[in-house]
This record gives sequence, structure tokens and C-alpha cells, in this order.
Amino acid sequence: MSEPTQSPYVHILLDLVRRTACELPEDVRQALGNALAAEGEESPKSVLGTICRNCDLAARNNVPMCQDTGTLTFFWHVPAGTRCRPLREAADAAVAEATERGYLRRNTIDALTGRSVDSNVAEGIPVHHFEEADVEVPEVTLLLKGGGSENMSCQYSLPDARLNAGRDPEGIRRCVLDAVNRIQGQGCAPGILGICIGADRAEGYAVAKQQLLRDLGDHAADPELAALESRLLEEANSLGIGPMGLGGQTTLLGVKCASRTRLPASYFVTIAYCCWACRRQTARLG
Repeated sequence: MSEPTQSPYVHILLDLVRRTACELPEDVRQALGNALAAEGEESPKSVLGTICRNCDLAARNNVPMCQDTGTLTFFWHVPAGTRCRPLREAADAAVAEATERGYLRRNTIDALTGRSVDSNVAEGIPVHHFEEADVEVPEVTLLLKGGGSENMSCQYSLPDARLNAGRDPEGIRRCVLDAVNRIQGQGCAPGILGICIGADRAEGYAVAKQQLLRDLGDHAADPELAALESRLLEEANSLGIGPMGLGGQTTLLGVKCASRTRLPASYFVTIAYCCWACRRQTARLG
């Protein structure tokens, strides 16, 4: 099999794709282990044990931990004045090579024709977000988010008469718990919620998804958001939905919230749901 030669960065990015697809981040793997140790019921304990063994085998054998290798989204932090096109092209070349090597499934379908895009590279895919930052060399975090979990993401517009939810913290709480109840273990629970309060519809989804990059052990800098994260995690895990909806103590591994300004006419609560396979890894290009 030919070696990628398009850019000196391709090798780094190829390894990033491999690690993201095959190795669960340590904070997520630890959270799954903690959930397994704490679970007392047989069915959810069996599910969590299978998930943990699957993760160990995937990392040991350099194979994807899930057959749905997801939407690839690269979040870039680059020094001011960086030319972004060469970085995008290097990442796209790495994705095509990773697909050929079997680190990624042929997982991209042309929406109009239904044909497979076998390289996983087409207009708009993979997704790239560039942001100037106080860094010496480009740094990038790759997120692989599967379709099953993406199907469970949702957005609420407050006030919501069905939930009796107003434009206040209680209304936000009602939206999130309603979403967890409606998911009922679909999208491969236990999951992780990224939440954006405010923004417009499109930005709400983007910000909510970015929250999935946060370490499960951190807390929002804003005390009100941090308290909301803790409360929502505790209440969601008290619902008894559990892994794959089979009951148990762990419905969610984490809840991560952010807020943005909004227009007077709009108040959106946007929820990006991620399955237990929260596949994210970071690389430094230099």
C-alpha cells in the first residue's frame, strides 16, 4: 500500500485518525469503568462489560471500536496568519488514506444519488473548523460522531407549552430531561450531552457539539452552568434508563453546557447527543 506523501503533516494526521477511531480517550474509558464497577443490575452490567472489552480489543488491534466511524470533524487552533488550505488538504488526504487502510469504514453516502463516496472525502466532508489561537504551531482535535447518536440530537424553542417550559433555568432543565426520556437508550447509551443555551439554530448545534470535546472531569467556568451540569447529570441518571435502555444507574456519562447570546424573539436549547464512543483525540503539528 502506498505511503501518503502529499504533505509532511499527513503522517501526523493519519495517526490522529487511527487513534481517534481505535482508542477511546482515557477520561471516557475511565468513566465507563467506573460505571461498570458501580452497577449492580445484571443486564446493564453485562452491557457495560461488553463495551469495555470492545474498547480494549479495538485499541490492542488497531481496529475501529464501532462499525459506524461517524462524521469526521476537525477543530483547528492555528497561529494568526496561518494558511488553512494546506492543512485542510493534508487532513483530507489522511482521511482517504485511513479509509484505505481500514481505520475508517466507507461511511459517506451521496445524499442525492445514494452512491458511496469510498474515500470519505467530498465537498463539506470531512468538516473543518478553524480558529486563530495563541499557539506556536497548528493544533487539531478530531471528533468522530456516529449517525445513531446524531439522530438523537435535538433542539427546543422556548417557551414550550407541551413541557410547560419557560425561558428560565427550569425551562432548560425540562427540555434536557425530556430529551433524555425520549431517547430512552437509543443512540447507544450511556451517552454524553453537549448543550448550548441561546444562539441561533445553526450556531446552537455547532456550540453544543463543541462541548463534546471537553474532558468529562471538567466543569463549566460559569458557576450557574456548572451547577446545571451537575444537576442534569444526577437527575438523568436517576431515571433508570441505563445502558442501551436496559435499566441501571448510568444513562449519561457527562453533561456539558455552554451559553451564547440570543435574539429577543428566540430562545433555543440545543442538545448534541453523543454515544458512549465519544471518539476525540488531539495532535500538534510541529
